[in-house]
Amino acid sequence: MFKSKNECNVVYKCTVRLLDDSDVLECEFQPFHKGIYLVDHICRQLDIKEKDYFGLRYVDTGKQRHWLDLAKSILKQCKDIDPVLFSLRVKFYPADPFRLTGNGRIMLFQQLKRDLRHGRLYCSMGEAAALGALIVQEELGDYDELIHVGNYVSSLDLALRQTESLEKKIIELHKKRKPGQHPSVAMDEFMGIARGLETYGIDPHPVKDHRGSLLYVGINHAGISTFVAGKRSQHFRWNEVHKINFEGKMFIAHLSFTDASREPKKHTIGFKCPSGPACRYLWRCAIEQMLFFTLPNSQHAAVVSGGGFFSWGTKFRYTGRTEREILTESINALREQKMTNSTSSKRKASSVPATPSSPQGDLAQIRYSSLPRSTMSEPLGCSMAPSILIYGQDTGVNGSLQMPSLEPVCEEARLRSSNIDRLNHMGSDLSGYAFRDSMEHSSTESGLTASGYDAAGKPRGNQNDSKQHLYYSSKQYYALPNPALNSSSSVGIASGKHSGKFSRTHSNPNNGGKSLRKFHLLHAFIPSVIFVVIAMAGTAVLIMESELEMFERVRNSPEMLSLRYQYYQPLKEFIIEKLGKKV
Repeated sequence: MFKSKNECNVVYKCTVRLLDDSDVLECEFQPFHKGIYLVDHICRQLDIKEKDYFGLRYVDTGKQRHWLDLAKSILKQCKDIDPVLFSLRVKFYPADPFRLTGNGRIMLFQQLKRDLRHGRLYCSMGEAAALGALIVQEELGDYDELIHVGNYVSSLDLALRQTESLEKKIIELHKKRKPGQHPSVAMDEFMGIARGLETYGIDPHPVKDHRGSLLYVGINHAGISTFVAGKRSQHFRWNEVHKINFEGKMFIAHLSFTDASREPKKHTIGFKCPSGPACRYLWRCAIEQMLFFTLPNSQHAAVVSGGGFFSWGTKFRYTGRTEREILTESINALREQKMTNSTSSKRKASSVPATPSSPQGDLAQIRYSSLPRSTMSEPLGCSMAPSILIYGQDTGVNGSLQMPSLEPVCEEARLRSSNIDRLNHMGSDLSGYAFRDSMEHSSTESGLTASGYDAAGKPRGNQNDSKQHLYYSSKQYYALPNPALNSSSSVGIASGKHSGKFSRTHSNPNNGGKSLRKFHLLHAFIPSVIFVVIAMAGTAVLIMESELEMFERVRNSPEMLSLRYQYYQPLKEFIIEKLGKKV
């Protein structure tokens, strides 16, 4: 990394390692660049169209892996890493790998080969031999007795446990392959076998269950799975996962499912991770996978909070497109392509010259020209008098109104203009006092005063002579006049009826009216927080120290167990030790 003389033009360098470790890319970024900038840049360099399935992974100083957040600054995420090194990996494995095209499919094939080589794509001996033979076919081509002699497979790194028996089986299958096949055929056949495995798209996270037994948690498009000795022991589909959370080192999943008797049931499972950062990483991977494969679009993605009251919480919001958005856009693109192809073929087949009865202009222009001339006689911005204001709409740069296209003038606009004239007449009698109409007036009229307009229908400026201080009550507005006008008395204007008569009453501090007090947020917030903290602490102590059967289910929940062994028990021993020393 290096810095230029001008701090505003600081440039940082990073190295991106591709799926083949021997291939690297050197990239540059600036402090204001976010993660999505680097991902887009790399995908453009590699000509990957389906960039949403890929991501950049890095390792922090604590040897913990992380996915580069697309919505956050690159520099803030990697500020303690030197040199900055990223690894391009497939982040979301599609259920159907053939949805990816071009270089995207090739990169997915390389990722699956890497998973088989590192043991993540766990499979039986026969499946490993079939996958290895396809890799040999794709890399070395057809079997040739003159070239492929001896144990020629041993030079290739194919599987994690590559024994001699496995290599012999791979050679036998390679010999039986039909000659003359294109390498893409072997690649597609490889991905077809891989997607049917239970470990497809699984990045195993080591955890421990409530018994202390070691197992692995894997997350992919199908849901959350647990693996023991390479075999799946539990599987929870995404429609069964109600909520995902973590507490300290405990990864927690709340499930809601229907049993064999078709009765809805709820269940909570928890797994203990090796460390707190590892637990947060597992939680974030699970949240991203669930949102990518289940949300209809990214606009429905809300901010997800993780971590409990007694641990460092974190917030996450999904950035990018979801799988449904990608599929919808690809389907729409295919439809548009078919429509353009069909229209072009029709135009070529048509030999009839253009006549007035068969216009060939733009369809939108034809439809617009067919409208009545009364709607096209003058522009919409000039169709109304400049003195009429439409409240709730912004004006343009030159003062012209920004109105919806082809919107008819309704009766409500005429009523508003008449109401404004009435306000002009009433405002001259009030001599600058703010007021509120009585209950018999419409809500549209009462909204004029509260929306920042005076009685004349003009926006309020910074005029010191006409500045009003409004105090709101539950039924009416009280207004204090300018102290320069009258310093000896304060006048309250009460709302009257439609007759226009308003009664002015001098305020007296000795009358029975209620005095207005200034509201302080801290006076109400601090006691509430103290009360809630005391109540929660007392409830926690009651649940943990009592032996009542009604609290047994709560005491045995993963959240309470984590709270007891990580926070409550050490704090209890510390307090007892301190009190014992004082006594």
